Formats: sequence, structure tokens, C-alpha cells
Amino acid sequence: MRRLSLLLGLGLLTGCAGGHPGKYVVFFTPNSAQLDAPAQTVISQAAQRAVAHNAKVRVEGYAAASHDLSADELLAIDRAKIVARQLAVDGVDAGHISQQPRGPMNNEDGALASRRVEIEVGGR
Repeated sequence: MRRLSLLLGLGLLTGCAGGHPGKYVVFFTPNSAQLDAPAQTVISQAAQRAVAHNAKVRVEGYAAASHDLSADELLAIDRAKIVARQLAVDGVDAGHISQQPRGPMNNEDGALASRRVEIEVGGR
């Protein structure tokens, strides 16, 4: 049941990102900054769009709030950095990429929304 609710949440969040054509969402497992295959695919799609439009890209990293807020903030920073690094590897001009970690989110059980990086192509 928990797996089903996780998949439904993932679908909802992905759908929300679909409302903005230049917004992409990369999800992470709890307490991780490792990119898996679906994350690589999302980053590749964002990079293709950025390269095709010679666009600026904004990367915002999130993490869940736990007992160690400084570690949570570092995790959000690491997530943003690894996504930005992969965007550059995928061809986006590093000078076009800005990174912004967001404060730890106070969600119950480290909800899916707090384990993400948002990529906005054409961002400020």
C-alpha cells in the first residue's frame, strides 16, 4: 500500500511539473544525492531543452527536515550541485546554470516533495 501511495504521489508531482513546459522535477531516495536512471532521463530532457533554446537554467534543491537541520541543508545543496553538474555534462553551458538550495521542508516522514530538485529551463 505504501508503494502504491508513493507511486501516486510521484505521478501527481510529475503532473504538476507538466503544467509549466520548462519545469522538470528530479526525485531522490531518502537521505540520498545519488542519481538513478529516471533522474538521469529527466535531467537529459531538461538539458536538451536548455541547449536547444540556449536558455538559462535554475536548479533548486530540497531536503526533508529532520533532527539535524544543517545536514538537511547540506543534502539540499548536494542535490542541486549534482543535478547542475549533470546538466553541464549533458551540454548546458555552466555559465547558464544557477543553483538555489531551499530550506529543509517540515514534512511528515520525509515526503516525496521534500526529496526533489526542480529544474526550470528559462528560469531567472
